[in-house]
Amino acid sequence: MTDGIDTRRRRLLGAAAMSAGAVELGIGRFAFAASNVSFDKIRQINAGVLNVGYAELGPADGPVVILLHGWPYDIHSFADAAPRIAQAGYRVIVPHLRGHGTTRFLSGDTVRNGQQSVLAVDVIALMDALKIQNAVIGGFDWGARTANVVAALWPERCKALVSVSGYLIGNQAANKTPLLPKAELAWWYQFYFATERGKLGYEANRRDFAKLIWQLASPKWHFDDATFDRSARSFENPDHVAIVIDNYRWRLGLSNGEPQYDALESRLARAPVVTVPAITLEGDANGAPHPEPSAYGRKFVGKYAHRTISGGIGHNLPQEAPNAFADAVIEVASY
Repeated sequence: MTDGIDTRRRRLLGAAAMSAGAVELGIGRFAFAASNVSFDKIRQINAGVLNVGYAELGPADGPVVILLHGWPYDIHSFADAAPRIAQAGYRVIVPHLRGHGTTRFLSGDTVRNGQQSVLAVDVIALMDALKIQNAVIGGFDWGARTANVVAALWPERCKALVSVSGYLIGNQAANKTPLLPKAELAWWYQFYFATERGKLGYEANRRDFAKLIWQLASPKWHFDDATFDRSARSFENPDHVAIVIDNYRWRLGLSNGEPQYDALESRLARAPVVTVPAITLEGDANGAPHPEPSAYGRKFVGKYAHRTISGGIGHNLPQEAPNAFADAVIEVASY
């Protein structure tokens, strides 16, 4: 990116007026080796069962874009893409998912649930708290699945969608079907997390674990220690391990989830189509398990386009190819 664009990006950070009821929490400046961009402040707002930490960029009265990160990543996956989107006139909201960063549960009694529908319920609750009626929603990994769920179940709240790795809505029954050995091998950590040894191992080694996943999922992305360390701070959240373990155990049917979400999961189990305008993206060097684009194109029945991003782009596409991701968000917002 040019120096001029970077300068304008830095001026945008923290420029939006704080939404009513939100409290700003300073977290210092974390240098980003690729661009020196940082999220200057994290805001906090009560939303549903959570006090959500989120970054906000761009004009307070602009059309809204919500960006959702995956695991084991955090909001800094959008450190370059978010300012580019804000510069185009959008109000960009980048929340820490439950179990990450400064997001906290309001009650110690709330179940630390990681099932797919509850993450989408969190997004709707955040939108309600911020008085956002609808938004363009983009994400990758857990964030893409969550964006898919919001678009499928609450299309009136999702103006358009950018989903890395396409259609990711799943269900426990389908996950009982065994895959070929090579495919099962790629899910090694899912099986590890199914054991008490895996839970204890992740608790003790979450930073090393996350770095290994980054390397395997993006084999051609040569991130530096400062870039990793900036995101790894988010894994120190006191609920992080519980949420991650429950997410993967739920997928295998080893965690039942909560009864109040059964109706939502029943709808998701029928693999609902996405009717809102959508762009799906895939990196040409994604080392994480992911479906082929040909397998999910028919699930997007509104205006739709798919792009494979070349250049050794791995699983963390918004951070590895921020221009391509940002451009997709800006394009789909105009559909």
